[in-house]
Amino acid sequence: MTTTLHIDNTVRDYDTWKAAFDQYERFRADHGVRTYRIGRVDGEPVRVLIDLDFDNRAAAEAFRTALATVLATPRSRAVVISHESWLADLVEERVRA
Repeated sequence: MTTTLHIDNTVRDYDTWKAAFDQYERFRADHGVRTYRIGRVDGEPVRVLIDLDFDNRAAAEAFRTALATVLATPRSRAVVISHESWLADLVEERVRA
């Protein structure tokens, strides 16, 4: 069963945040992230929504714990104004052909 870690960040500057996000590609891979999606809220360009997909809840929970360490760094605190996250288990998926 797929579990998604849904993240809602408000950042100071999207381009700066995205450059930092891109530097953590290996970190995400090493912690079991299978896919991710990034969206920006219409009318709020500094509000970034990220969905990280994992094979199971345990992997998602472990990543969430590791991410808390990253977010506590001075560099992250300088870029991210606010951060919320929650886990969601996939219960149904339909992909149109």
